[in-house]
Amino acid sequence: MNSKRRLKLDFLSIVDSGEREVARILTVITGVVIICTLVQLVLALGSKLLSGSEATWLGDDLIKVLGDLLTVLIALEVLQNITSYLRQHVVQIELVLVTALTAVARKVIVLPTGAENKPQLLVGLGIAVVSLSAAYWLVKRANTAPAKGFQGRGPSSRRDEGDASRSTLDRRR
Repeated sequence: MNSKRRLKLDFLSIVDSGEREVARILTVITGVVIICTLVQLVLALGSKLLSGSEATWLGDDLIKVLGDLLTVLIALEVLQNITSYLRQHVVQIELVLVTALTAVARKVIVLPTGAENKPQLLVGLGIAVVSLSAAYWLVKRANTAPAKGFQGRGPSSRRDEGDASRSTLDRRR
């Protein structure tokens, strides 16, 4: 029986170390993607600013720049998710939900012209925003609210309430 337990522990340690190595590789890949995207964004903005072209920053150019900035932000949040998992060995659901909300917000911002003619897309994005927001609110509320016991349930709680009221009266005397 001891050998079965040792075999199980060895297997779990192999899975755990493999999981950590995959997360480290993903961290490196995500870091490279962030650096490449940032360089591409800086080069694109620099070429527009330094060239004498009349770039309009109020139309599609602005939407493209905002989309690129939000892409870098989403990549940074994914990197933060991975490094948080490596440090604490726990998936932080709040961080995942914020990343998803940022991704949906980016999608809404970079919607192409004519998207108003696609009601299914707009309804789908609206449902995604409401669902992710509600999930974030619930998780945030659950993490900030103190845990409450089952008060007022069953016959033992009545006795506890009576004991509590007597102890309050005893304190006043």
